[in-house]
Amino acid sequence: MAKITLKNLRHSYLAEPQNKEDYALQQIDAEWSDGSAYALLGPSGCGKTTLLNIISGLLTPSEGQVLFDDKDITHIPTAERHIAQIFQFPVVYDTMSVFDNLAFPLRNRGVAEDKVTARVNEVAKMLDLEHSLKQRASGLTADGKQKISLGRGLVREDVNVIMFDEPLTVIDPHLKWLLRSKLKELHQQLGITMIYVTHDQTEALTFADHVVVMFEGTVVQVGTPVELFEHPAHTFVGHFIGSPGMNILPCEISDAAAHFAGNRLQTACTKLPGIGTGNLEVGVRPEFVQFDDSGFPVEIVKVDDLGRHQIVAVRHNDNAIKMIIAEDAPIPSENPRISFSPQHTRLYQDSWVVN
Repeated sequence: MAKITLKNLRHSYLAEPQNKEDYALQQIDAEWSDGSAYALLGPSGCGKTTLLNIISGLLTPSEGQVLFDDKDITHIPTAERHIAQIFQFPVVYDTMSVFDNLAFPLRNRGVAEDKVTARVNEVAKMLDLEHSLKQRASGLTADGKQKISLGRGLVREDVNVIMFDEPLTVIDPHLKWLLRSKLKELHQQLGITMIYVTHDQTEALTFADHVVVMFEGTVVQVGTPVELFEHPAHTFVGHFIGSPGMNILPCEISDAAAHFAGNRLQTACTKLPGIGTGNLEVGVRPEFVQFDDSGFPVEIVKVDDLGRHQIVAVRHNDNAIKMIIAEDAPIPSENPRISFSPQHTRLYQDSWVVN
């Protein structure tokens, strides 16, 4: 297991990058604790896999360093980093049995056969594969094959970190929850440092202790699922986390107060007089928008009843706003008005939160 440190890390796929736009990864400085579970979360093309491949050694960064337990491994080959990487599509040897697939990494390193057998049986029990050990891998389902990929990482006891690159993409939806739960269980049981790449917020938030949110090659926030939901540091985090995501609305400052479309708002920000120029916005999650006779007027556009709650889409002038209310909460039939919860209304300047 290893603590992972990234120092002044940047990467470009161009031989001679000239400006910021030439870099697939903008500067990243981070320290990830030994034994924790991290998720790299973000949309396709944001740099998640590039970062993962730099940590694994499949790519050498254009700039900066990668350290395992404070040892610089930036230019050390993948084979010497003692990492296991599980890819989007299961990599198995179809002509081999499940047992031989799991045993392959150990036999390849010259481990004695009695120790191979003991370790394979131990890992197979962890992954609920003990009854399939004699079966050829070609006969397994996609989730079974992905368990073999995971098992080949777990079977080695010298692994510093296990990395997952969209590992559940090809898994049937009804099996995803089971395999994700198994990964979480294994992490709690073994305490191995794990990094999980995904664009699916549910996978990230249910698996990881800490979620690393990436956008356009930049790490915009690292935090627990609760921190990302309640205190998004960037408008992208607010929009990307949650269903539906945070309402991001235009804002201006006047008379030492925030105003949205001419309506004075109370916000969680206490530094309004010191805010300079820039693109100003307010963000409030749908959970913290409520009907209020003393609020500002809106037009109700749509109501979706999802059983436990209702999602109400409203409009104020040209601004769309979504709110989440209880299933049995009344919806005004005439002259609806809404307000925002002040302690959950955040002010953003050039997309970054103003604390």
